[in-house]
Amino acid sequence: QGTASIAAVAPGVSEALIATAAGLFAAIPAVIAYNYFLTRIRRTALQMDSVVVELLALIPPQTKSVDPVAVGVKG
Repeated sequence: QGTASIAAVAPGVSEALIATAAGLFAAIPAVIAYNYFLTRIRRTALQMDSVVVELLALIPPQTKSVDPVAVGVKG
């Protein structure tokens, strides 16, 4: 009692190993693709940020004069 023969356990172990291999077969390419696209997205975001900074540097600063009466400031 309490012991199992290899013949009884082997099919379950075999099934578990096959399921694990199938999972790895799906997961490894998915992780590679995820990291590839994440790197591309981060690189693109940095390039976009650089372009925005360059564009903002080209825009001259504007000063607006505010009429205190028009905005409702009481003094």
